[in-house]
Amino acid sequence: MKFTKYILFIYVLGSLVSCSITKNVPEGEYVLYDNEIKGIELSEEELLAAYISQEPNTRIPFSNRSLGVSIYRVGTWFYDSLKVAAKLERKQLELTQVQLVRDSLPDDRKLQKRQDKLNTQIEDLEEKVEFGNLVMRTGNPVVLLDSTKTQKSTQEIKDYLVNHGFFDATTSYSVETKKEKAFVTYLIDEKQPYLVDSFYTRTDNEDIIRVLKANSSDSEVKTGERYNQDRISSERSRIEVLLKNNGFYMFSDSYIEYNVYQDTSAKRVAIEQVIFKPSFAEKHKIFTIDSITFQVTPPSIDFVDEKVKREYRDIDFTFYKDRYSAKLFASRVFFEEGKPYHRNDIIETQKQLNNLDLFRFLNISFDTLGTSLTAKVIAQPNQKYQLTNQVGLSVTEQLPGPFFSSSLRNRNFFHSGEILEFNFRAGLEGVASATNQDVYQSKELSASASVIFPRFLIPFSPGILAKYGRYNPNTRTSVGYSYTNRPEYTRSSLNSQLSYSWATLNNKMQFTVNAADIAYIRTPNITGEFLQILEDLQSEGNNLIWSFLPSFVSSFSVQSVINFNQYGNFKNNRATLLRLFAESGGTSLNFFDVPSNDEEDIEYANFQWLKFQADYRRYHPLDAKQTLAYRVNFGIAKPYGVSAGILPYEKYFFSGGSNSIRAWQARRLGPGSAVPTADEEGNFTYQNEQPAEMIMESMMEYRRKLFGYFNMAVFVDLGNSWSIGYDPTRPGADFEYDRFYKEIAVGTGIGLRMDFDFLVIRLDLATKAIDPAQPEGERFILDNLSWQKPLGNKGQTVLNFGIGYPF
Repeated sequence: MKFTKYILFIYVLGSLVSCSITKNVPEGEYVLYDNEIKGIELSEEELLAAYISQEPNTRIPFSNRSLGVSIYRVGTWFYDSLKVAAKLERKQLELTQVQLVRDSLPDDRKLQKRQDKLNTQIEDLEEKVEFGNLVMRTGNPVVLLDSTKTQKSTQEIKDYLVNHGFFDATTSYSVETKKEKAFVTYLIDEKQPYLVDSFYTRTDNEDIIRVLKANSSDSEVKTGERYNQDRISSERSRIEVLLKNNGFYMFSDSYIEYNVYQDTSAKRVAIEQVIFKPSFAEKHKIFTIDSITFQVTPPSIDFVDEKVKREYRDIDFTFYKDRYSAKLFASRVFFEEGKPYHRNDIIETQKQLNNLDLFRFLNISFDTLGTSLTAKVIAQPNQKYQLTNQVGLSVTEQLPGPFFSSSLRNRNFFHSGEILEFNFRAGLEGVASATNQDVYQSKELSASASVIFPRFLIPFSPGILAKYGRYNPNTRTSVGYSYTNRPEYTRSSLNSQLSYSWATLNNKMQFTVNAADIAYIRTPNITGEFLQILEDLQSEGNNLIWSFLPSFVSSFSVQSVINFNQYGNFKNNRATLLRLFAESGGTSLNFFDVPSNDEEDIEYANFQWLKFQADYRRYHPLDAKQTLAYRVNFGIAKPYGVSAGILPYEKYFFSGGSNSIRAWQARRLGPGSAVPTADEEGNFTYQNEQPAEMIMESMMEYRRKLFGYFNMAVFVDLGNSWSIGYDPTRPGADFEYDRFYKEIAVGTGIGLRMDFDFLVIRLDLATKAIDPAQPEGERFILDNLSWQKPLGNKGQTVLNFGIGYPF
């Protein structure tokens, strides 16, 4: 079955590529086979290539075949354009008839439901008429050369060059045909670019001149640099925001115009920025906030008489009954009476008020009188109770499993913005057995109750709410229960937590402090096989069995997530994420006399440890289709004191799996050069999970868009885990400076991803290249792959199935 799984993966990649893309090309037509741009000296080729409207089909390397075209052709086998067009016409006629009936019966819910359904069906049919059925849309048709589009691309490339300082540039193209193939070459002569000689502003408004001079160093347009139309557009937007942040409420970028004067002999330009006067006044004026009103509307006009009015921090509040905290809302309002209008403060106010999750609708508007502004904040309350149910499929370690989750929210629980939340989740999740390579379903059950306070509970400083309101402070208190039924053991946990979280204004940095995280953990059932393994380890000096004793586990931890340029939104350019985590466990035990785990006949285990982890991720687009992504992960956990060298099982590091070193089964790599158990033929079986106190991993992926929903990846993973200190049951597992670099495992492979925007399905086929468990001098095993053994030795190649990108 395992061998069939790997062969099936290879078959899926290659089964549809048997047909040439030049097959059945109409007479006189040519398949666009290649685009080339020649003559580039200073411009970036990938930016120019983006203006070429026709791109060749993605082909299998060194072949005349395209997987996308093959899939498209399969879709045409059961697609009838005439039938689809006829069905679309029938649905449109039926929709017209329903709309006519609804004109006389506008409140008929049955007709409304039918109309909505017809609109959805018509949208689907229109998409089918234009792009084909789902299979056709998954692939793509053969791209045939269109000279009209080629001419348009040539002109757009020239327009780009002109807008980027190459005013004298010329562009043309040539087409070479070979049989049914067309090769297009775009010819570019950039000529000498124009540089910015001077940049100045023309306006008679002294207030605007003062603001612009004070912020001139932030200008997007720099003298001595090449002329760039994009920089001018950015400067226009910067000026608008800058002036609105300095009181110019009525200003907009429509008042800004740019004149560019060319010196054709010196190849220089002078850029004049003109700021026009408004038509309704003599000049642009600075507006000041005169008063602020904040109104939470009642659910209906029947409750108008139940309004409550109060004033706090110069803000006039109007509430429905006495159900809200003026102090809380005032801490989220960042503009003040008597201060000039500041656009960013308005945006931040709206964002932080929405973060409270108390309002369904929120609007901030201004009435003007002269240069005075009356600010009006109008909010419509969100529903008091919200029940959310989810049914889905989760994938953790290769095997997918269903889950059900339910969440109930009670908003404004104590009338000061608090949220009471109950969560329940039940599911079957795929887990690798702790004692062999098989994958089983683990029954997971959890329930929790939380109260989220939109402020810091401690310290109780009088001004702390107003001081930190713009950082979205939250305090979460929770109690919960979790139950796990694995093939080897049953484990349950009762836990409670007190945590604080906040974020910087731009949301680039998020912080979480778990001030108290306390859990009581039990493992009431352990299979005889797994218990025997634990006892055997104990007899050899490894006391991992203590991790499965009943225990009270407490910890204090701090986490910081630094996110540059929205990492996770993989459509952005060059994004970076750094996650830092530090934890101190069992710290309070330092003040009490508690027995050590190595004492005889203990019934409860106690743990003390220190833990640190740093996870760095980088996403670097090469062009519109290609991306490099990489990750570096380091972690170390050190037990001390009464732990007697053992950590709680959940605090160990594990290496291997679909989000780690993919050439090894989940949680099976390492530690160090420790040798796993082997079968009769000498092949490693990787039967047991391998907990460790240190981990170092690095992963790199080259990702490329193929066609439709399909992307591919080529990746290299390297790393390992180690124990801290000698482990007699696993010789070679301990970390040593003079040999750890020889114990770096390396895996490599290819991946196929189906990216549906809302969901990414991932298949990664990875093979071991360097195995540190092998004897020194024999650790390079990639050469085991051959035509006779395409997957190498038994267990050398692993197929990973996952949801989402690995990092």
